Amino acid sequence: MSTTRTATTRWEGSLAEGTGQVTMASSGIGTFEVTWPSRAEEPQGRTSPEELIAAAHSACFSMALSAGLGRAGTPPTSLDTRAEVTFVPGTGITGIHLTVAGVVEGISADDFAAAAEAAKAGCPVSQALTGTTITLSAVLAG
Repeated sequence: MSTTRTATTRWEGSLAEGTGQVTMASSGIGTFEVTWPSRAEEPQGRTSPEELIAAAHSACFSMALSAGLGRAGTPPTSLDTRAEVTFVPGTGITGIHLTVAGVVEGISADDFAAAAEAAKAGCPVSQALTGTTITLSAVLAG
């Protein structure tokens, strides 16, 4: 069964002076302000397309890693994932770095790193972003 999720954006004005509102339509969790300065400079309480990509990527990767570890018989106690999406005005998104720390019983650091690499490659968001360099740091915690 397939699913479709929807977000909408209303933008008013020019790129530099305009403002937008991104609404998470499927979940109804809220509407978030977006501006060019929040994208290219400091957020100042607003979001950006890159932050939204980072949120999607960190969630998808965590789910993919959890699934892979579970299939291997070593489900995680916890996974803490950070996705950093780098944006350069005039160039675009130049890279994504995933950092994951996991609490997983009965697994070696090498096996955890291999599972994390497999999750990075298999995560649907990673696959959708194949035009971007994605790097990974994975460590067992606790």
